[in-house]
Amino acid sequence: MADSGTIYTWEGLNKNGDRVKGEVPAENETSARAELRKNGVNVLKIKKKPKPLLGGGQKKIIPADIAYFLRQMTTMLQSGVPLVQAFEIVGRGNEKASMRDLIMQIKTDVEGGDTFATALSKHPKHFDDLVVNLVESGEQSGTLETLLDKIATYKEKTEALKAKIRKALFYPAAVIVVAIVVTAILLIYVVPQFESLFQGFGADLPVFTRMVINMSEFVQAWWWALLGGAVLAGFLFVQARQRLPKFDRFLDIAILRAPAFGPILRKAAVARFARTLSTMFAAGVPLVDALNSVSGATGNAVYREATERMRDETAAGGQLQWSMRNTAVFPNMVVQMVAIGEESGSLDTMLGKVADFYEEEVDNAVDSLSSLLEPLIMVVLGVLVGGLVIAMYLPIFHMGQVL
Repeated sequence: MADSGTIYTWEGLNKNGDRVKGEVPAENETSARAELRKNGVNVLKIKKKPKPLLGGGQKKIIPADIAYFLRQMTTMLQSGVPLVQAFEIVGRGNEKASMRDLIMQIKTDVEGGDTFATALSKHPKHFDDLVVNLVESGEQSGTLETLLDKIATYKEKTEALKAKIRKALFYPAAVIVVAIVVTAILLIYVVPQFESLFQGFGADLPVFTRMVINMSEFVQAWWWALLGGAVLAGFLFVQARQRLPKFDRFLDIAILRAPAFGPILRKAAVARFARTLSTMFAAGVPLVDALNSVSGATGNAVYREATERMRDETAAGGQLQWSMRNTAVFPNMVVQMVAIGEESGSLDTMLGKVADFYEEEVDNAVDSLSSLLEPLIMVVLGVLVGGLVIAMYLPIFHMGQVL
């Protein structure tokens, strides 16, 4: 059987006898013909749409696609559209084939008798336990539309926060990459031209120029080793993060202590903690169970371990505010807001305000860092390029002084 997202191109006659054509997604050709007949089309030709030669593979589903899907489902259900029909409308309207496949698979599972939560749980790569548990809670309590709205908002806020962090990390990465590329081009292609020129001088070259020429010769001879070493180092780094928890924890601690970036990542971790816990608590999930889900959503080993300690202390009967204070990783303002929320019975509201505040703080910090790093890029590139140019022209300057 073909995928539920297979596209068929067709030609046929409509109810008025006019010749029409188009595309329709379906599980197989029979389903496509049945769908077209339902819409009053007498099919003359139908075939699978060929995949393009370039870029023919399905695009990868990203978290932003899932957030958009949940928002669309929320809108459909709030408008009174039945669940299965909502899948049909949202799925057919999605431009990404991989998302169409996913949505249609969920629709098929629901039509087969699965609950919405069970259908989502079959795709753990795209729907984590937090989303599945909240959807299940909504189905059981009859408030699926309300909880889907909360989940969609949570996903949108989370993705917006991740985008801000990526923006903060983009500039230093850009500086490093551009600096390496420019330096490599100069050392491999430009410096050798000057070296051949200097060979006819018959005089000793300045130390700085000799050092740059030696560096150029080394890069030309061992560029393959340098490139292979960089690739290997990157591979080992990724594997170490995935397979060595101690290394991952050490790296998370080091990142939080890093100048400029550390405070941003701390604020982001607090914002994710508050946003996730607020969403879970507002959905009626018990605090201990909510903390269990929140621990994996903070994005940092330090805050994950702190949340797990808070969960254990809360399960033993302690108050959330005191367990937060004992971890010593949450700002005093956050602890005070949580204390007010516990005493007033509005913990989800207070946590939501904390999340809003720290998300805005991250946004402002990223903008400030970007403004600071933009001139830094020019300085770094200027020093690299200028240094190499000066090294190449020093012998010429010396010749001019001698003459």
